[in-house]
Amino acid sequence: MNISVLDRFLKYVSVGSQSDADSSTVPSTPGQTELARLLAGELKDMGAQAELDEDSGIVYASIPSNVEGNVPVIGWVAHVDTAPGVSGSGVNPRIIRSYDGGDIQLNPEQGIVLSPAVFPELADYLGQDLVVTDGTTLLGADDKAGVAEIMDMAASFLLNPERPHGEIRIAFTPDEEIGRGTDAFDVARFGADFAYTVDGGALGEIEYENFNAASAVVTVQGSSIHPGSAKGRMLNACLVLMEFQGMLPAFQNPAFTEGYEGFYHLDSLRGDVE
Repeated sequence: MNISVLDRFLKYVSVGSQSDADSSTVPSTPGQTELARLLAGELKDMGAQAELDEDSGIVYASIPSNVEGNVPVIGWVAHVDTAPGVSGSGVNPRIIRSYDGGDIQLNPEQGIVLSPAVFPELADYLGQDLVVTDGTTLLGADDKAGVAEIMDMAASFLLNPERPHGEIRIAFTPDEEIGRGTDAFDVARFGADFAYTVDGGALGEIEYENFNAASAVVTVQGSSIHPGSAKGRMLNACLVLMEFQGMLPAFQNPAFTEGYEGFYHLDSLRGDVE
């Protein structure tokens, strides 16, 4: 029996699968393996050929063609992890039926509000059903919405074998949010002639280009001296790092750039005098 794409999505967001850039394991967190194993099992139950590669945490699956002739093999890819910046565990989703505009009270106790004054794009969804959190976690739509869409597509074909289709390949990858999503991806094993990643974006949008990014970790070793006797001796690591940041082009950061313009993004900063 098939279930709705919304029910699938709500099931997947209940699994905490936040990735961790400081982890050296593959995948970087056990929740990603938990979700990947769940997806592989569901695909098998539907009748797909599916397995979880335990070394990489990637799910590879295939739906055989049911038509004659040489038909190209199409692939669909999504990632199971959520961004490390905000918690993805203990997600408490809520459905707003027929959104009528105005503020959405996510968490009255903590005063967390989703407001069109801050997010004017809410106006694009008037009259639609919205899925929100209680404001203390990510929802995880990036990319569990993509995962749910692909799983719903797989179910649609497998549970309705009269629908003609060529061979379909599916892959669910870990650690996309920390830049490791394709490190162990086996293109030959995937075996698609062409493929699409189903990820965040506007309804109906197709992206045919990708950005290129690099990261750097800057560590400053200071010298902490009592302020009363620090003249000529103290080296404040925080101030050095602030000076370093100040040397970068002020208007080449995401708050000012768009389109093909490059940017420098200070993602996090922590430290003390030393």
